[in-house]
Amino acid sequence: MKIDKNFEDFDALGNEHIGTSQNTPMRSDAFRLTNDEKIDIIKDDVRHIMETLGLDLSDDSLQGTPNRVAKMFVNEIFGGLNPDKKPSASTFDNKYKYGEMLVEKNITVYSTCEHHLLPIVGKAHIAYISNGTVVGLSKMNRIVDYYAKRPQVQERLTIQIVKELQEVLGTKDVACVIDAKHLCVNSRGIRDIESSTVTSEFGGRFKDKATRREFLDYIKLDTKF
Repeated sequence: MKIDKNFEDFDALGNEHIGTSQNTPMRSDAFRLTNDEKIDIIKDDVRHIMETLGLDLSDDSLQGTPNRVAKMFVNEIFGGLNPDKKPSASTFDNKYKYGEMLVEKNITVYSTCEHHLLPIVGKAHIAYISNGTVVGLSKMNRIVDYYAKRPQVQERLTIQIVKELQEVLGTKDVACVIDAKHLCVNSRGIRDIESSTVTSEFGGRFKDKATRREFLDYIKLDTKF
């Protein structure tokens, strides 16, 4: 899809939630500023937005909002932009020779749509087949969380999770399915509160129809405790 560089085309691209890159678009000087410096700048920007909207920032309830939002952006919901926060995923030899797929399902996804900066909330389901190496279960959750904590499109998030686990495990046999609600669809625009978006990425043996079917059947299991 060719995008002309004018506002109407960029607005249409964002409203249609179309991504343009498998990698998160980052400037080369993204980490020139410290986190504290970024917070100070964003705090002023948030204050300006609120004042432009006509809000009275002398009100006790609103006075701290610019600082809270700035800290939240830098340290929390966009913390996954910082490569220093990338989880170290220690791997171990598969000494018990488990040869079937391992599935980690219902991993909570909290992300942010990069087009409107509104939440994406859902579940990720991951599977891999060991080629001699395994990874700790919690690391799979941490990888999802790391790539989710940045402005995202769901397709990119799905691909990034798979590529990271493929690199960590040294195998192409990794799969991921994400089912999520986008508040940019649910709370604005079409305002369809019932719809959700499903994306998938299948690598290696998961491209085989039978293996893919087995994985999809596993994530349908209703696990209750």
